[in-house]
Amino acid sequence: MVAAAVLRHLGAGTARRVVALPLTLSRGVSDSTEPLTVETSVPYKSHIVDPPAREVATTPRELVAFFRDMSVMRRFEIAADSLYKAKLIRGFCHLYDGQEAVAVGMEAATTRADAIITAYRDHCTYLARGGDIVAAFAELMGRRDGCSRGKGGSMHFYKKDANFYGGHGIVGAQAPLGCGLAFAHRYRKEDAVTFDLYGDGAANQGQLFEALNMAALWKLPAILVCENNHYGMGTAEWRASKSPDYYKRGDYVPGLKVDGMDVLAVKQACKFAKQHTLENGPIILEMDTYRYHGHSMSDPGSTYRTRDEIAGIRQERDPIERVRKLILTHDLSTSQELKDMEKEIRKQVDTAIAKAKESPMPDPSELFTNVYVNDCGLESFGVDRKEVTSVLP
Repeated sequence: MVAAAVLRHLGAGTARRVVALPLTLSRGVSDSTEPLTVETSVPYKSHIVDPPAREVATTPRELVAFFRDMSVMRRFEIAADSLYKAKLIRGFCHLYDGQEAVAVGMEAATTRADAIITAYRDHCTYLARGGDIVAAFAELMGRRDGCSRGKGGSMHFYKKDANFYGGHGIVGAQAPLGCGLAFAHRYRKEDAVTFDLYGDGAANQGQLFEALNMAALWKLPAILVCENNHYGMGTAEWRASKSPDYYKRGDYVPGLKVDGMDVLAVKQACKFAKQHTLENGPIILEMDTYRYHGHSMSDPGSTYRTRDEIAGIRQERDPIERVRKLILTHDLSTSQELKDMEKEIRKQVDTAIAKAKESPMPDPSELFTNVYVNDCGLESFGVDRKEVTSVLP
């Protein structure tokens, strides 16, 4: 089965993309690297900068990889929904299904030398950075083998070796941190940029504008990416923002509005933005995207928008279905082969969940680690404050 060949290394965490594997495809699925040009779904809108071309260079191999990677992310989030309802995931849990094209398209335009920092809807960004799917599920369930050792949970994924500086739970707090990462690139004379992600709900935060001002003054290599899914929690953008043209919000900083449901448009925009910011300083990318779930698992997502609206987006703009259509239109695979791939992804995700469940909970002594840089000599006591229960080395 082609899907088995495509997905046999799903759980590994060292590859460039979500699924760690060589793209060895069989039967009718194209593995060609011949150039292919595809036009973006809609034109870019720009602010004080000339937009990139709508014609995007790609290959059959890349399109198949996009389909696979986004399908893994979609299945991961659907599985996380079930685990949350089964009470195996506790606390906050913000799902990314619908927005996969942003993570995958951005990753296609970057290298691992580039840094990425985001808010709390961070699962798929971690996976796009090459994160291990078993470690991702383990972290969601608070297990020791999680990507943050079971201490971060849904909102605090982290992958230092890929320059992924995590999810952050405080709205807008990652924006100045991201500009700080960009400052580090400049200070170290690195040929790299930082993608600093935030949502439309954070777009009115004062700290965002303070950080953007400093980034512009110092011409830092910062790309501020507004993932505009049109609802800040349960508040529609038009109710919260006098001007919802977030790509224009930088005033003196250039901006682009991108169809965030079109993975090729995202790739092209991020590639353009990287080149621009290395030469000229910061730029804003507004990704016009949509989340299918509510704000978090505690939000049904249907009280402030209609089910017809959600169904309409799924039918007309779904990022995975768009790539499926491209693959079939260019005769790069058959419909059945793509369905087989999706079936194999479901199996691999189920296997990853089973492995994550085998991971033990962190030892209670871990409550007292990572408080200080080295944690040397720290003592923890029992409730009577007399008996020392552990001493950290």
